[in-house]
Amino acid sequence: MTETQKYKNPETILLHAAYRHDKDTNSVAVPIYPSTAFVFDSLDKAADLFSLKAEGNIYARLSNPTSDILEKRMAEFEGGSAALSVSSGQSASLLAVLNLCSCGDNFVASKDLYGGTFNLFFHTLKNMGIEVRFADPDDLDTFRKATDDKTRCYFAETTPNPRINVFPISDVAAIAKEYGIPLIIDNTCTPMLCRPFDHGADVVVYSATKYVGGHGNSLGGIIIEKGDFPWREYAARFPSMTEPDESYHGQVWCDMGNVAFIMRARLVLMRDLGCAMSPFNAWLMIQGLETLPLRMRAHSENAAKVAAFLSRHDKVNKVIYPSIATGRQKEISEKHLKGGFGGLMAFELKGGLDAGKKFMGALKLFYHVTNLGDTRSLATHPAATTHAQLSREAKLAMGITDGYIRLAIGIEHVDDIIADLKQALDKV
Repeated sequence: MTETQKYKNPETILLHAAYRHDKDTNSVAVPIYPSTAFVFDSLDKAADLFSLKAEGNIYARLSNPTSDILEKRMAEFEGGSAALSVSSGQSASLLAVLNLCSCGDNFVASKDLYGGTFNLFFHTLKNMGIEVRFADPDDLDTFRKATDDKTRCYFAETTPNPRINVFPISDVAAIAKEYGIPLIIDNTCTPMLCRPFDHGADVVVYSATKYVGGHGNSLGGIIIEKGDFPWREYAARFPSMTEPDESYHGQVWCDMGNVAFIMRARLVLMRDLGCAMSPFNAWLMIQGLETLPLRMRAHSENAAKVAAFLSRHDKVNKVIYPSIATGRQKEISEKHLKGGFGGLMAFELKGGLDAGKKFMGALKLFYHVTNLGDTRSLATHPAATTHAQLSREAKLAMGITDGYIRLAIGIEHVDDIIADLKQALDKV
């Protein structure tokens, strides 16, 4: 593959970064490399790869040429030093936390989380001896109160699914820096619109299944490292990064500089857990990146018009979307989101569960699925699906009532989107 220059603007980066054309065939399109293994030129060169003295491919569970292009493109797009592609968004969240936390440690997460992430943190990680402590982004002091000497990271979603209130990244990043704690931000719902590193985040994760891929046809996750966290300065808090790793011949990961976090995630966690992204899915994600700027603009424009329509409807109690936010939430949204507010929104129907069932059953254009970030418009009833495992109290704490509907607005013509919502509301 040919070397490429660095580009300034995301629209250009997503088309050209990390790959220009194939040097052997002059092919412009990124190829798929469906290979599990890669030839070593000699035993000495193989030894250099395994000892990290040289860069290259060893085995597809660790790296792949197609995935490598996706990773480099995403790192340059976000302004990070390195990235790792994994099998799903859940894998990305899991590996990001496990990279820092071991049995007996804790981490602090925003209480506003996707239901699957909540379960992963509150149940599965608890069974592994890792404690999650939930903090309220509306009360910043709760992050301080939840932090102690065993706290290894903070975790939050830019636009929480399904609560939709934009997270105050800059404010919490300032608190994290007081304690020397890295802030991990899940930016799944707002690629292009929010740049978490610019607001103080240290690690960004994506469910690339959503807007990054954009077409609802492939699973994948991405972890991106900013690359400037001072691990040595807070060595006592981060033994996984600053002490010799017995599982990798004594490697001290922070010695790898600005790629330390990603190298440990790749060579320890992905090696052992096996959650690699398939080359075909990486290729599909690359296709999605090429139109991401155009799609995010269309999602945002359509969603703003839908929010305005729903906010005037007499069967709707309230609408949650950044473009119509007020007070502090308006300030946070305008500070963190640029060029649009995304396609994710929610509203609460009058009439509770019965109204929710009638509405969902009457939709014709909208798909009733649990995905989001698709080119198509999607609708979900969180209380009965994505957050059904949670107690009623936990749901209400996230703002999820029985009449709560989450919409992921697609890129269809907005008149058709609104017409479908109108006819469904007429049947409630």
